[in-house]
Amino acid sequence: MDPIALVVKTVPEAQKTADRLEAWLKDHGVGVNRIRPDAISSATNDNAATRRLACVFVLGGDGTFLSAVRWIGDAPIPILGVKFGEVGFLAEIAADDLFAAAEAVLTNNFQIEHRMRLVATVVRDGQTHYRETVLNDVVMNTGTLARLALIPTYINDHYLTTFRADGLIVSTPTGSTAYSLAAGGPVVHPQVPGIVMTPICPFTLTNRPLVVPDSTRILIKPEEQSPQLTLTLDGQAGLEIHHGDAVLIEKSPHPVYMIQVPDGEYFDVLKAKLSWSGGRA
Repeated sequence: MDPIALVVKTVPEAQKTADRLEAWLKDHGVGVNRIRPDAISSATNDNAATRRLACVFVLGGDGTFLSAVRWIGDAPIPILGVKFGEVGFLAEIAADDLFAAAEAVLTNNFQIEHRMRLVATVVRDGQTHYRETVLNDVVMNTGTLARLALIPTYINDHYLTTFRADGLIVSTPTGSTAYSLAAGGPVVHPQVPGIVMTPICPFTLTNRPLVVPDSTRILIKPEEQSPQLTLTLDGQAGLEIHHGDAVLIEKSPHPVYMIQVPDGEYFDVLKAKLSWSGGRA
């Protein structure tokens, strides 16, 4: 079996559990690559993840998981999240179920769920200035100034509207439970083929969250009179947007390959995170 990578949050509980898991995997004849999230390069597809790996186990929260996804880049490497601390949406299993999940992976008793990603491209002076792939969201906001941004937005080259708001969130269904949800956006099941557009504190109450097909090309051209805008990608990277820049957001051809082990259920995580009533049947 190819080696398994462990991306481990730098907290004692996760590190101790990773030590046990590494020893367990080695006892089963599996090689282990141990990775710290703070050692992951900010550049995707430019690191050890491009080598042969059976899968990646992420021990930590959603931030650690997003770092691991960026480390993998476009490589079709399966990934499994293990929750530590607060309940996260991206982790498939709880720490108590880790070794049962590892056994399922070693015996090939799991399924792969494809999670859609987005590609954000910043065009400056007619050239591609920056490009990044995200699992959760692309956020354009005004930063520290308490001024409304004017954000003209186009759908498949057709003018939609100019959002007057503190910013705009464009998210995948996976990211619909992150910043978009906090801004009043809908919860969208990860298997629904759509893209969520959620204005942040819109000045006009009729500017509501919008779900568009995943084939949609979203083009944003900030107006000159807007304050300085910042583009943030999965909360992991960001850059300033200049006047004249255009931001194109569209579906990535490279999804994330998330491991689903037996008894894993998205709605149980959803209910726990949102404090809904009802337990397992």
